[in-house]
Amino acid sequence: MVLVEKTDSKDKPDPILEKHTDEKTDEQTDAIFDGVTNSDPESDLESQSTKEPSKAELESHDVPLATPKPKTAKKTEEPKASKEPDDDSLVIPQCRHQNFTRLSCAKVFCPPWRRCIAGQCVCKMPYKCPRQDYRACTLDGSEYYSMCQAKAISCRSNKPIFSHISTTCKAEETVEATVEDSGSHKVVMINTRFGKTFVCGRDWNMAAANVVCRNPLNVARGAAAAAVTKKKFLDKDLEWPTECMSVRCTGSELSLAECTIYNPQPITNNTVAIAKCYKEPKGECKKFLCVNGKCLSKGKPCDGVDDCGDNSDEMCCQSCNKESEAFHCKSDVCIPRHAVRDGIRDCLGGEDELDENDKPLEKNQTDLFSDPMSEIRGIRSSAESQLECGIPNMEYEYKQKDDTTSHSRRKRLVGGEEALPTQIQWQVAIQDEGSIHCGGAYLGGCWVLTAAHCVRPKPKSYRIKFSLWKKHRKQSTTDSIPVKNIIIHHEYNPQTYANDIALVQLEELNLSDKCMQDNPAVRSVCVPWSTQQFQPNDTCTISGWGRDRAGMSQATLKWANVTIIGDCKNYYKDRFLPGMECAGDLEGKVDSCQGDSGGPLVCKDASGVSYVWGIVSWGDKCGQANYPGVYTKVAHYFDWIRFNTGWAAVTKYNQ
Repeated sequence: MVLVEKTDSKDKPDPILEKHTDEKTDEQTDAIFDGVTNSDPESDLESQSTKEPSKAELESHDVPLATPKPKTAKKTEEPKASKEPDDDSLVIPQCRHQNFTRLSCAKVFCPPWRRCIAGQCVCKMPYKCPRQDYRACTLDGSEYYSMCQAKAISCRSNKPIFSHISTTCKAEETVEATVEDSGSHKVVMINTRFGKTFVCGRDWNMAAANVVCRNPLNVARGAAAAAVTKKKFLDKDLEWPTECMSVRCTGSELSLAECTIYNPQPITNNTVAIAKCYKEPKGECKKFLCVNGKCLSKGKPCDGVDDCGDNSDEMCCQSCNKESEAFHCKSDVCIPRHAVRDGIRDCLGGEDELDENDKPLEKNQTDLFSDPMSEIRGIRSSAESQLECGIPNMEYEYKQKDDTTSHSRRKRLVGGEEALPTQIQWQVAIQDEGSIHCGGAYLGGCWVLTAAHCVRPKPKSYRIKFSLWKKHRKQSTTDSIPVKNIIIHHEYNPQTYANDIALVQLEELNLSDKCMQDNPAVRSVCVPWSTQQFQPNDTCTISGWGRDRAGMSQATLKWANVTIIGDCKNYYKDRFLPGMECAGDLEGKVDSCQGDSGGPLVCKDASGVSYVWGIVSWGDKCGQANYPGVYTKVAHYFDWIRFNTGWAAVTKYNQ
């Protein structure tokens, strides 16, 4: 359909930070050493002097944490971001302005004790957590039926309560982290049934140090530095054990007990973990300002390690630091190498679990004292298996008896090919008083997604046809289901096609909560929850019975591959509104057309799961150059869809 052209409007470019050229003053340098140093976790402090550091040493930040402090900086206001660009060219400035953190489910998955609401991971109600085989033991001796439940309670109070997982929660098995003062730094200890034990220097990094400083010390922005030191540099008046336990944290934990902890081992390299907790520096932040206000003086954005404490330094990366061996997700997030192929989907598209050439880093040891990640793995696997969407039934074989007329596939005049009879298993036809003018996508349960301009609030006028190939002739797998309810978006504007989206609820069968008998030729498509899941230049698929270039309606279902176009406002100016997406090819060889309306634009992620990324909405001049098709961007309406359909019916992930 052709819309009236509106007045052009100029887009305001995203502001770009300007570069600093000024040098540090002595006072700023002192403040940085006192509160913002981010020492290399693998540094060896044995050869370093314990004398007062020189100015050159302070500027290089290469000093032992056990040395006396320089003068203490006075309390100042929270540092403000300077107007210069990030020194690290890996960071995407335009993305940073959106303040993404580990709680931004547009970028990452929520943990099992949180749920994705309006783009943010919020605390889940404890009773929503599934039961597990083991009990979750807490610091006060209470028991819960899963770590998820304990963490959901902890999430709401922002206080650590989890201790360990066990079949019996005995007091002597409690796991608790402590810190011991030794000069200007904190030596990290773990109290377990083995007694008070060092934390090993191996695998120690800022993610774990942030956990230590955040609790029990309640330093809001975590650690300034994570480092290792040798036993000889520790306070000689204290008696220390000879063993250590390695830990591996994501950085989101409230205590080390929630991290993966390995069994005690001898301190073979004589190094143990130490942390220096964060103190506010004076003046502007010269390097990287985290979303939580923490200034990384010597942090490494895009290295897969949560230096900020909210992971905002890993959320906007056009690539990852090569020295870090971090893994780059398609959504521009860097994750640590040990998270690759660990059985937990971290990238939105699941690419971190696919490439066999990308092996995770070798683990310290096979024995684990505590492995909360195993429960996360189990919960995620259980939740994701409850909804089968986005994977067609490849075992169902089309048989010639389903349709007596044989047709070979041929090119469509506006691009594309004829589909096989049961090829696009989530495609539906919307029949309005006997005629089919629109398509839709099956979401599972009793729900179909389509365009608002395709339907009216008169459910009795419609029927939904599944597994339809020939527009005017059913095949043996075709089902025709009456409609119970139609929900049109409350802000749909038929003049501008804003919010052109609607849900169709199907009638249930008698004495059943199902709407049709099991059909091997019908599968649901997944609903995307994040506008970051697919990007411009990704290839997706459109399908429908729309008109060809000559205006002739097609009798057979067609499909074609199209490309997501990222700069659509250049072609449609003010007519291109939030919640819209463009796809096609700018040469006009492939396009959706009248009669395809409401049909799905489906994109497949790296793991092979298909999502209904768009709904055919509108466009000018079918199949002509520089007039791409405009689609309703389904991820933009995820919360609206979920509110109207119910939680389990719409998403396979991020529940």
